[in-house]
Amino acid sequence: MIRRLAPAILLGSIALTLSACGGKARPQADLAASNVTTIGVNSYLWRASLDTLSFMPLLQTDSSGGVIVTDWYARPNDPNERMKVTVSILDRDLRADALRVAALREVRQNGQWVGAPVQAATVQKLESIILTRARDLRRAAVTDEG
Repeated sequence: MIRRLAPAILLGSIALTLSACGGKARPQADLAASNVTTIGVNSYLWRASLDTLSFMPLLQTDSSGGVIVTDWYARPNDPNERMKVTVSILDRDLRADALRVAALREVRQNGQWVGAPVQAATVQKLESIILTRARDLRRAAVTDEG
């Protein structure tokens, strides 16, 4: 259900931005910035985060606070290792420092799940994927409006 709402949220924020124009033409760059949204955080970062984590079960989403928490996910080819991810969107602007990803990792030892370190590269890679997707969504919105 969340994945179906995301395009509507994106379109709603674009419509809100356009309605605030007062009938005057605005440069496309202003529309693409979309720093004011109806969901409380940058809509491109929000949508990109949901898209990126769509393979994991979602435990909690808070669009006004900008928090997404996944449930534990184990890759089919390695059921003895699982991950849980939290994404926090900290700003209304599409900026790299407006995104924070945290991950937990556990491995199964003797039938028990035990905490294990997460490689820093894993978190950095997730952040990079989300930011790239957000920028792609923004470019697509500018192209569609132009």
